[in-house]
Amino acid sequence: MALDGRRVSGVTISTVSISKARRQAPAATPGPDAPVFLTPAVFHVLLALADGPSHGYGIMQEVDEFTAGSTRLGPGTLYRSIQRMVVDGLIEELDIAAHDEHDDDRRRYYRLTPKGLATARGEAQRLAALVDAAQQRKLLTTPASGLPRRSRKAKAGASRA
Repeated sequence: MALDGRRVSGVTISTVSISKARRQAPAATPGPDAPVFLTPAVFHVLLALADGPSHGYGIMQEVDEFTAGSTRLGPGTLYRSIQRMVVDGLIEELDIAAHDEHDDDRRRYYRLTPKGLATARGEAQRLAALVDAAQQRKLLTTPASGLPRRSRKAKAGASRA
């Protein structure tokens, strides 16, 4: 009986779908030797840390310097990349400030892990091969190198002299 007191016939129609697709097992957690997909931001962070440990703002400055200002990592991109890189085992957070600096306690320092160094070297070789191919095909008329970049360690030594 309907809510208004009228009689209605009681026909119920239902459908059942049966899928023949097999359920896939959940993806396994990648092992320590699994290849890591590198975004340009991740590779820039690896390059910045190749000279030694640094904090987030220092990484941003380093990327700005070696790209001559053409690439600027904003805080959101930088810290999302750092978080992913820590999970992937490419970098690690240091427990203390680098270079015996007495910085703000909120400043976190990061350094490359052996996996991060190997990954950076592999990506640099891959990119160098692409540059060579571009030069052979006359896409680059001059060598891709600009002015030599001084490492952070060389700069520190020059400022003390």
